[in-house]
Amino acid sequence: YQPAPLSEKALPDTFVVQISVFYKVPVTYSIVSGDAKGYFVIDSSTGVIRTGRKLTVEDFPVDFDVRATDSTDASIFSEASVHVEVVDENDFPPVFPSSLLEQRLEENLPATQIVQLKAQDNDTGRNGVLTYGVVSGDTLKFRIDEGTGILYSTASFDYEEEPTEYQLVIYAEDDGIPEKKRGYCTVVVRITD
Repeated sequence: YQPAPLSEKALPDTFVVQISVFYKVPVTYSIVSGDAKGYFVIDSSTGVIRTGRKLTVEDFPVDFDVRATDSTDASIFSEASVHVEVVDENDFPPVFPSSLLEQRLEENLPATQIVQLKAQDNDTGRNGVLTYGVVSGDTLKFRIDEGTGILYSTASFDYEEEPTEYQLVIYAEDDGIPEKKRGYCTVVVRITD
């Protein structure tokens, strides 16, 4: 049996799967091995398996064995295995160490790396994989590497002829399930003479 994956937030008594056998007399169902941490309970007469307690995503997947025993002769039984997976929910948004960052950039430099932005996400797996982008600001003069978070200028600046301060709002977005989450940071770039 391979039921649909459970959410890590599934409450105790959540339906997992129903075990069934084709047999001429009533049977008694039981979990016989593999569920050492007691995550599951089985109804001995219906074969319905439910969660018995809160799930810890790091303990999964779990494979356990169930048995259907002839109710009149315990020496007659059949076993099957159950494979249960748990989906790690996207619990946390990305967070930048600071919501405001100020950087200086000399005028007349060719396109150059300005700063590497690094957000933290306390989720694991794809829920913690981040991509970066620019929400607002001068995207003709600045770009961000979506994988590394490195902010670059794309042109040179003239202190006397152009604005001397640029504000960019940067996001870090996780690849979360069921939804993606974002964190934000404002970068102020000051052009120096």
